[in-house]
Amino acid sequence: MKMDMNFLKRRIKVASKQIKADCVVKNGKIVNVFTGNITEGDIAIVDGFIAGIGHYEGNEIIDAEGKFIVPGFIDGHMHIESTMLTPHELSKVLIQHGVTTVMADPHEIANVAGTDGINFMLNASEELPLDIFIMLPSCVPATSFGSSGAILNSEDLNPFYSHPRVLGLAEVMDFPSIVNLNEGVLKKIADAHSNRSIIDGHAAGLSREELNIYVAAGIYADHECVNLEEAKDRLELGMYLMIREGTAAKELKKLLPVITPINSRRCILVTDDKLPDDLITEGSVDHNVRLAIKEGLDPVTAIQMVTINAAEFFGLRSFGAVAPGYQADLLILNDLKSISIDKVIKKGKSVVDSGKINKVAFKAEDISKALALKLPKINMKELKGNALEIPLSSELCNVIEIVPNSLITYHRVEKVDIDKGMFAPSISKDQLKMAVIERHHSTGNIGLGIVKGFGIKNGAIATTVAHDSHNIVVVGTSDEEMFLAVNRLIEMGGGIAVASGKEVIASLPLAIGGLMSENSYLEVQEQLHTLNQSLSVIGAYKDFNPFLTLSFLTLPVIPEIKLTDAGLFEFKTFSHIQVQA
Repeated sequence: MKMDMNFLKRRIKVASKQIKADCVVKNGKIVNVFTGNITEGDIAIVDGFIAGIGHYEGNEIIDAEGKFIVPGFIDGHMHIESTMLTPHELSKVLIQHGVTTVMADPHEIANVAGTDGINFMLNASEELPLDIFIMLPSCVPATSFGSSGAILNSEDLNPFYSHPRVLGLAEVMDFPSIVNLNEGVLKKIADAHSNRSIIDGHAAGLSREELNIYVAAGIYADHECVNLEEAKDRLELGMYLMIREGTAAKELKKLLPVITPINSRRCILVTDDKLPDDLITEGSVDHNVRLAIKEGLDPVTAIQMVTINAAEFFGLRSFGAVAPGYQADLLILNDLKSISIDKVIKKGKSVVDSGKINKVAFKAEDISKALALKLPKINMKELKGNALEIPLSSELCNVIEIVPNSLITYHRVEKVDIDKGMFAPSISKDQLKMAVIERHHSTGNIGLGIVKGFGIKNGAIATTVAHDSHNIVVVGTSDEEMFLAVNRLIEMGGGIAVASGKEVIASLPLAIGGLMSENSYLEVQEQLHTLNQSLSVIGAYKDFNPFLTLSFLTLPVIPEIKLTDAGLFEFKTFSHIQVQA
């Protein structure tokens, strides 16, 4: 980024006390993420950057009142689309939780709308009171084993590297294409290297030997670890370990024991996928920091993992610290245990005061302009008849078993009920019917399977949020209730619907690509509340989020078994298999 000479001169003049700072933060205890020390001094800010720490005068004074000052938090890996909010509405939520910078991978909207989706995310994230950097989606589609709305090749992605907020290539998840030297995938990786950009990983289920291949390709971070052995492998092979704690996947408690004083600077806390109700009530990476501290991690170490560690991995030289030359993104905390946020300062401007958002910092969002992108609508007819029947000649079947609060599923072979030659859902066995219905190109593809672990006693859940191709996915106890839920999605143009008996009892429209809402975050929170209440009506389990869990049962790059619009997919063999075992 080119340095403006006038800004440079002003910064030097403030640092040398030739002129007053724009703003000075006084009377705070500064957490030094480089040394781990707690220091004191005035923080002099000019043009949104810190000019010095010492004794300074300013045109504006912010009194920290003896509280702790830390850098603004950075979420090193997240998907905006998973929040169901536009970047504008999401920024209102995140800034209240001290998140001043995010690294977003827009591969959800890209799988629906291709380069238009990436441009939408870039345009919609401008002029917000937080920095949204983009990592380009590497795998659109995730694999060739399902139908997505778009295909992005290296020539589609390469022009985006010139954008100042594009930092690199996001979670390369198609490991078989790497090991088999697929030219298309390798070209994307080579382009990222040529542009001196970061490459992020998605090494789900890889052995240590396979991980060697992955790292040799220049992929230096991963957020898919689910146990200590995998975490150690990544750290020992020189990768950054991204420890994930979101809505569906919760790995922080399991992975914290791997952290030592020596390797902690190679660890980053991330959310990946988190629903808006959880973000609002629980928090973003601020929650992850609190949880890590509660589990025994040193507070400064935890703070490093959402500030300087993330900034250094992504090459953001002026982010992640309270020091001269760094962007003035500051949090004033009441203490270092509860991470209770009193004030948030972004680029030297106060955006949260006394824990409440400063609405002056937010410009009105022009949704009509955002929607001018004309994202694709659902491209299919009403579902009915025998479209969801699963013919069987034997009661022994391949079954997807949910692992609560994890993206991994178990591949089970179980006896199922058969009625007139067709699979019959069983509430007593917790074996339900699941379908993935292609919605982008009117192919008529419907993948059918059997899933257990939802606990639904009556009814169905359907959604257009179905990673990563985002077709329609539905699970239910009867075809009729599944039809009801799916057809409501078609009417709405995308979203989430819950049906019970002969009616749809709750729904949430997601008009932007079937992924994001046009509404405010408070309205979406209320709609999600209604959806969550409907779970009691259909008897679904409540120890995990069934909506987000369902949305990940379609992602074939996660072990052990998933469902795409082309049918059941086995991760071990990386191929489709039959429902009947």
